[in-house]
Order: sequence, then C-alpha cells, then structure tokens
Amino acid sequence: REDLWVREGKILNPEKLFFDEKGSADVQLDCKGSIIAPGFIDVQINGGFGVDFSLATDDFKSGIDLVSEKILSHGVTSFCPTLVTSPPSVYHQVLPQISVRNGGAHGAGILGAHLEGPFISKEKKGAHPEHCLRTFEAGAFQDLLATYGSLDCVRIVTLAPEMRRSSEVIQELTKRGICVSLGHSVANLSQAEEAVQHGATFITHLFNAMLPFHHRDPGIVGLLTSDKIPAGRRVFYGMISDGIHTNPAALRIAHRAHPKGLVLVTDAIAGMGLAPGRHTLGQQVVEIDGLNTYIAGTKTLSGSVATMDTCVRHFQEATGCSVETALEAASLHPAQLLGIEHQKGTLSYDSDADFLMLNDSLYVQATYIAGEEVWRQDASGM
Repeated sequence: REDLWVREGKILNPEKLFFDEKGSADVQLDCKGSIIAPGFIDVQINGGFGVDFSLATDDFKSGIDLVSEKILSHGVTSFCPTLVTSPPSVYHQVLPQISVRNGGAHGAGILGAHLEGPFISKEKKGAHPEHCLRTFEAGAFQDLLATYGSLDCVRIVTLAPEMRRSSEVIQELTKRGICVSLGHSVANLSQAEEAVQHGATFITHLFNAMLPFHHRDPGIVGLLTSDKIPAGRRVFYGMISDGIHTNPAALRIAHRAHPKGLVLVTDAIAGMGLAPGRHTLGQQVVEIDGLNTYIAGTKTLSGSVATMDTCVRHFQEATGCSVETALEAASLHPAQLLGIEHQKGTLSYDSDADFLMLNDSLYVQATYIAGEEVWRQDASGM
C-alpha cells in the first residue's frame, strides 16, 4: 500500500516535495486497493476496430486516431502502428501520415511505425501477400529506402536475416536508431546470431512464421539461450499470448528459457473489437471465427483479435508467473527494447506518468497518460 505522486505529467519523488519545497498533495485520489502498473506498450498492432494500418486511405489519420483512442480501454498508453508487407506505393502514402506523438485524452501515444516486411522469406510469409515480397538487390539499403520512401517515423523493421546482404541493412538501420527484428524467416541459428552481432535486438512473434525448434539447429528460437550474444546486449522476443498462436506449453518454455526478453504483442488486425466475419489485413481478406483469424478460405493464421489486457491475463495464467512479471512483459520489456525505459514502462521517479489501475484479476479499471485520466470503466462495467 503505497502512494504514487504525480506532477506535470511525471512521477514525482515525494521526498523532495516534503523536504525541499515543504509542499503536499493538491489532489488526493483513493485508488480503492487497485494495482497501479505502468501503461502497456504494444509494439506490434496492425489495426483494430475496422481500421487497417496497411491500407492507404484518404482518412488514414482518422483511422489511426480511432485505434489510439479505443486501445486506452485495454491499458495501452503507447504503440507502434504496424504495416504488413505492402506494395511500395502503400508505404509512400501511409508513412508520411504517421507521426510520433504523445498520448493524452485523444488516445495512446505513437512511438513510430513497425514495418513487418516486405524483406521476408517466401517460405514463411504467413499472411503476407507473396507478390509484394522483395529481396535485397545490389544497393541493399538504398533498395529498402526506395521501397519505404522514408524512415523518418520508423521505429522497428522486421526482416529475414538469411537474405543476402541483410547484414549491411541491419547495420544501417541500427545506426539510425531503428530496431531490427528477425521474423518471417527460415534462418538457422548461426544466421540469426550473425544478425544479432550486426545489431538486431528483437524477434517478431516467436515460434510463428519461423522454422520450428529442432535440437540440431534450433533456428531463431535458439537465440533465447545462445552464448553468442554480444556482452551487455539482450535479445527480446515478441509473443502473441492469445491462447491460439502459441500453445501454453510453448509460452512456458520460452518464458522459462529467457524471462527478461519476453515482450507481449497483440499483432491485432482490423477485426479486433468487431464481430466475427470478413475483414482485411493489408492486401488480403481474413475471416474471424471466435478468437481465430484466418486468411479467407485457408487455415493460415493472420494476426489476432486479442487485446493487450487479454494477452497479459492469458500469459499470467499460462505461466503461473507473478503479477509483476506479467505486467512487465507488456510495459518494462517493450520500453527496454525501444530504449525508452527511462521515460516509460516503469513507475520510477521522473518517468512519464502513464499508468493503469487494475483489479486483482488484471482487468483494467482506469488508464492515465501524463497523470491525466484518459479512460475509466463506468459503473455498468463498460
């Protein structure tokens, strides 16, 4: 039972207030025994509520605004809008319309875009359209620039490390402060380790769209226990903890092998928050059946319709981990991955006052950004 002190959007050290300023609180709020946790950070979300970030529309901005406002009720206070493999024209149209911005009553903050593809493996394309996939040509990094048009608002790029010339691309992206993630790939372990040595720090939805673990060559999964990771570096990995994309036993194996690297992601698509039926994911039509989402007419999984708070609860239940561990996988770890753990993902003094009130079952009761209440569950439970 502690007090959380907030002033001017930051978490305050009350000792200084008492002793240096002889001040006290202007407003006191009884949190009625809630858990107070850092706001959730979703680094892989393709859309939701009928909005698809991989569709170039004239009102793209209003779509991103809608999603950022709606995910407040799921405890997400900042996110990386994610584009799946698309033709260059889509990147050229959409990326200039994404801008990094702080969250507030209008919605969750935007940390920058996550570009998942098109430089990924044909064998592990998952729900990505094959005709849009690309390889790196002679001027590999220039090729990437020409495809995306601009890297101004880009935070994460997912690529397949076994592609020729991927090393120079990883180095160039890392130099620019862009996080490189390995995914949709048939890489073996040494190719994955080489990518990490060149600067890659993340794995896109572990186990999904990669070679399955094999004891003689564990592939990308082997990075979780690799001894070839440069000193002082940590490899993080995303997991879609929705009970569908990953069997609970696989979730437990990953968590026990490398607990400090686990980052919960929703990988949510436009159908999140909508009724079952047909929706889009970039260039493809997908069908929602309960919590399952398939490319229409197939059994290929295509993103999820799980919300971040659902993923946190499922992770905690599946692994039996502590509440703190479950909450850190959706807050501290993604912040560390993006190098913003001094501002977000914690309740440390001087960090941004983005926090949640949750009940003991980890259902979100209220969401705060910069110390302001931006969402609260009303009495009817809505």
